[in-house]
Amino acid sequence: MSRELDALAVVNQLRDLSADPMNRRAIVQDQGCLPGLILFLDHPNPQVVYSALLAVRYLAECRQNREKMKGELGMMLSLQNVMQKTTTPGETKMLASEIYELLQASNSVDTDKPEEGPSCRRKDQFFLGSTNKRAKTVVLHIHGLDDSSRRSLCEESLLKIRGVISFTFQMGIKRCIVRIRSDLKAEALGSAIASTEVMKAQQVVRGEDGEEVIIPFPEDGSVAVEQNVALPDYLPEEESPSHEPDKAVTCVGTGQDGASWLGTAANFLSRSFYW
Repeated sequence: MSRELDALAVVNQLRDLSADPMNRRAIVQDQGCLPGLILFLDHPNPQVVYSALLAVRYLAECRQNREKMKGELGMMLSLQNVMQKTTTPGETKMLASEIYELLQASNSVDTDKPEEGPSCRRKDQFFLGSTNKRAKTVVLHIHGLDDSSRRSLCEESLLKIRGVISFTFQMGIKRCIVRIRSDLKAEALGSAIASTEVMKAQQVVRGEDGEEVIIPFPEDGSVAVEQNVALPDYLPEEESPSHEPDKAVTCVGTGQDGASWLGTAANFLSRSFYW
């Protein structure tokens, strides 16, 4: 059991590190992290698999990573296995399919092109421009998203919604960027956040002039929210090896803490999967 928790803790940390565009090139170039994530895709714990998929999807946002990821031994086959398993939850299958399509469409030209946007650097969008027409991105501004306990409460609320694929937080500006199924209404997210009774969400969209527009959600809670019973929860904060959530996402190339943690993760993967 402790070994399974170790795997979950490591993959969750890799997921959080991969969420920062500053880290994505370094993680893919590391000799142990990408092969380790691929092995996590075949892990018996569905929590580990889903968290590994989120990490891989983040890494694939950097276009210059895609060709190497596609050619990494076992990557495409493991994604196919996740999609074909009858026991795989629907949202997990959808995320695996999205990654597979994105990598399948990549070619060697991607590695030579300059990035059109800062997907290997910092950016405010998450999973925008995806090739998967069955999903869409919703940006939320959340009043009351002030600390790690509120973030955990927000995570719990979003994970209960059937149709939520993935999400990431920008705590500094109180934003949450959510990837959802195309048939799920954004209002359902607002209702879920409002159910916490300590936070309130508004949708952020771009106007015709390119400026951000804040749209409030209805306050009557009239939107029905379909509960998600198949998707596993994330590892609770108290079980995470990072006791300082604000430092969990670190630029591995610019900070000693990030570099040392990446080395620790690689060592764990090496001890766990290689001989």
